[in-house]
Amino acid sequence: MPDLAGVFADAGVRGFLHAREVDGDAETGLDPDEPVVLASVFKIAVALEYARQAAAGEIGRTERLTVTSADKDGGIGTSGCQDDVSLTLRDLAHFMITMSDNAATDVLLRRVGLDRVNGTLAALGLRRTRLIGGCAELFDQVRQDIGDDWDAATQEQLRTMAVRDPARTTAGTSREITTLLGLIWRDEAGPPEACAEVRRLMGEQIWPHRLSAGFPDEVKVSGKTGSLWGVRNESGVVEYPDGRRYAVAVFVRSEVIRERLPHADAVIGRAARLAVEQLR
Repeated sequence: MPDLAGVFADAGVRGFLHAREVDGDAETGLDPDEPVVLASVFKIAVALEYARQAAAGEIGRTERLTVTSADKDGGIGTSGCQDDVSLTLRDLAHFMITMSDNAATDVLLRRVGLDRVNGTLAALGLRRTRLIGGCAELFDQVRQDIGDDWDAATQEQLRTMAVRDPARTTAGTSREITTLLGLIWRDEAGPPEACAEVRRLMGEQIWPHRLSAGFPDEVKVSGKTGSLWGVRNESGVVEYPDGRRYAVAVFVRSEVIRERLPHADAVIGRAARLAVEQLR
């Protein structure tokens, strides 16, 4: 059993991890059934629901929706654009997964329906994974706790926010997230066309500093990050040249809350590599 707890302790954070063979039964982890805040990892579920509905002909991939100022939070992608942006549903999904665009996420989520996303998760047996809404709802929770001047909040105020409490926000478990990934990679989470689309999107993620940092270039990494105050996550699938595939979900919680937590970012890759090496 790898010393996963020690790896996280050395980084000064609390970690939750589950890793499993996609095509086998081997698994390992650290507190894999403890509830965790998903942050933007929830966008995998939104992407799956979009792809399922598109494959079923309920929505059109080239249908266009507009991201307006009401959707934007000043972040990356369309969230930071100065003007309204009209995109197809498939391009909204692309921005949502590849760069974690919050505005694109909320526009797409409204189209596919929150109830539909949660219903699909339940139908797949993931009954401990739930979304309270999109990114706007998460930031509404923050404003309710600390107001609009986030920079003025104390460390104690930040530590006790609802968005850091799995009981009060969008949450799941690391085991359920690897279960979801395994279903997607085995074409069991929906039509094969839909699963392939989600795999392609996750394979185009642009962030290299967490999960993929733990693996050499010849290993393909498809993932989705998640970040909130003192929360650093990534879940994905790593595929080796020999054809063996592993779903990994790593959730990290820091009690010291800063904008940059490089030690928390780095430990995700280290812990994931350690877990996968045990499975291999």
